[in-house]
Amino acid sequence: MCMQERMINFLYFFLPVLGGYTLTSVYLLKNPQILHRKKRPAFYCKKIAHRGGSGERIESTMEAFTHAAEQGTEMLEMDCHLTHDGFVVVSHDENLLRQTGHDVTISSLNLQDLPLYKERLEVTFYEGRYSTGKDRKFALLEDVFKKFPEMPISIEIKENNHELIKRVSDLVKRYNREGITVWASADSTIMKQCWKMNGSMPYSFTMSRGLLLLLLFYTGLLPFVPIGESLLQFYLMRIFNRTFIPDEALLRNKLVVCLIEKITMRKSLFRHLAARGIQVHLFVCNTEEDIEAALEVGATGVMSDYPTLLSSYFCKNRSQD
Repeated sequence: MCMQERMINFLYFFLPVLGGYTLTSVYLLKNPQILHRKKRPAFYCKKIAHRGGSGERIESTMEAFTHAAEQGTEMLEMDCHLTHDGFVVVSHDENLLRQTGHDVTISSLNLQDLPLYKERLEVTFYEGRYSTGKDRKFALLEDVFKKFPEMPISIEIKENNHELIKRVSDLVKRYNREGITVWASADSTIMKQCWKMNGSMPYSFTMSRGLLLLLLFYTGLLPFVPIGESLLQFYLMRIFNRTFIPDEALLRNKLVVCLIEKITMRKSLFRHLAARGIQVHLFVCNTEEDIEAALEVGATGVMSDYPTLLSSYFCKNRSQD
């Protein structure tokens, strides 16, 4: 048999199989309930306050969290670190230079020695904007849990610190919050430690798991694969080089950002995840146009530094609330 005939025979069998696979994949992408039971989380949030709403109060302070709750926020987002004497402190950075002007780390200081936040702090995701507030003290995670016992909270762990992860888990258990407190981390190694420490808490996609998610989506395999994560939290790419200026030179290239946006901001992907009970939170949306863009592309929730703006938007657009 000549090479041409072999190729024809191969195509004769391969093309129908490929067509059948493609049609099945597309159908299951739109109807995931056929293969997967929809997740039923203890919370469903549309309005998320990034760092407690760092555009309206000093980020991650009790004043910021209280203000966000008063504005109708449905979830608080925060990061945690461990002091030298073992207290879990809410802070985005481990090094306090940006936030306080002091080039020291949280892990090197006892709780009572932590400096105050600056009186005026730039909003990371809104270039040229600043926030102020009466409260300039670093908050304890335990105090947040005490004051907001029913508020869903997303906690990002940035360092592979076993003691930090254990103490966060212990606090979650002590205040009976396992169903409404989310493990978050960009690092898969850290996330594995978090999940190992407390597998009863919902968790979000890491960076590598997010890349795998995209690979499965573009190869058509996603509808066939089980997913353990309960949330996808990712940048709304249109904010780059507008309200948010990234440190990485590569991400300041408009063509690179445009390509990433085309690849990641896929409504059919987000709809599929939502149909499986996986919430999609896009951040950080600090203008009405960005909030609208996030919802248009399929976000189930929007994360903002401006909880008042977020609540106002949903109040004016009640069909999306």
